[in-house]
Amino acid sequence: MAFVIHVDFAIKPEGRERFRELIVENATRSREDEPGCRQFDVTQDPKNPNRIVLYEVYDDRAAFDAHVASSHYALFDEASSGLVTSKLVTVLERIDPACD
Repeated sequence: MAFVIHVDFAIKPEGRERFRELIVENATRSREDEPGCRQFDVTQDPKNPNRIVLYEVYDDRAAFDAHVASSHYALFDEASSGLVTSKLVTVLERIDPACD
């Protein structure tokens, strides 16, 4: 069963464009460089542009742990920390067997 992470960020308006650049780079590196990363979608609320939501799918918890230990994640985390006003992380399991 796939390991899924849903992250809901509230971003400072003055940091929104920089955050978008950072998170897109992190998502790209995750998809291209991490064999256990199946999907990493970055979305933005059209009614609230300061809300960025991620949907990430990994083979398993170990693949996610490898993501968090990666250098590109560390760079993103450090560079974006001052741009975020809140962050809600939800751990999920994908239940559609056709996807696994």
